[in-house]
Amino acid sequence: MVIIGGISLKESNGGGIWELIKTIFIALVLALGIRTFLFTPVLVDGISMMPTLQDQSRMIVNKIVYKLHEPKRFDIVVFHATKEKDYIKRVIGLPGDTVEYRNDVLYVNGKPYKEPYLNEYKKETTDGPLTEDFKLEEITGKKTVPKGQVFVLGDNRRLSKDSRIIGTVSQKEILGRASFVFWPLSEVEMAK
Repeated sequence: MVIIGGISLKESNGGGIWELIKTIFIALVLALGIRTFLFTPVLVDGISMMPTLQDQSRMIVNKIVYKLHEPKRFDIVVFHATKEKDYIKRVIGLPGDTVEYRNDVLYVNGKPYKEPYLNEYKKETTDGPLTEDFKLEEITGKKTVPKGQVFVLGDNRRLSKDSRIIGTVSQKEILGRASFVFWPLSEVEMAK
C-alpha cells in the first residue's frame, strides 16, 4: 500500500486510485457549481469606479443575493452591458424613483442623499462639479426609473459610461452584487 497525502492507494486492486478520482471529480463539480450559481471572480477593467475600485482589481461577485431580494440603492453591481461586455457600477435609482443631480448633490424622489464614497474625488475636483446637473427625464425621457430597471452610475463620474449614456439597466441583466475585493492584497475589503 502506498500513502499519498493521507490517501492510501492500494497497489493490488486500484480501489484507492478510484477513490482519489471520485474525490477530485466531486471537488471539481462543487467548484463549478459554486462558481456558476453562487459566487464568481471578476476583474475590474477600467477606471469608471475609482476611487472605490481600482483598474485591474479582482473581486468576488455574489450571484445569489438578487435571487433572494431586489438590488438596494448604492449596491455595486455587475451586469451585462452588451453580449460581449459586463460593466460594474453603483445602483443610484430603483424602480419608481426620480433621480436628479443639482450642484453636485444627488436627489432621489426630491430627497438629498450623501455619497461619502465620492468625497475623495470631490475634494480633488476644482474645475466644476464632479457630477454635472441632470434630471432622469432629460436623459431617459422617463420621469421615473421603469419597473424592473435600475439607474446606475460609476463613482468616477466624469469618466464613466453609465446610465447617463446607456440608459437604465434591466434587473434581469444584473449578474450579482460585488461583495469582496481580493486582489491586490493592499485593497482587500468588502465593497462599499
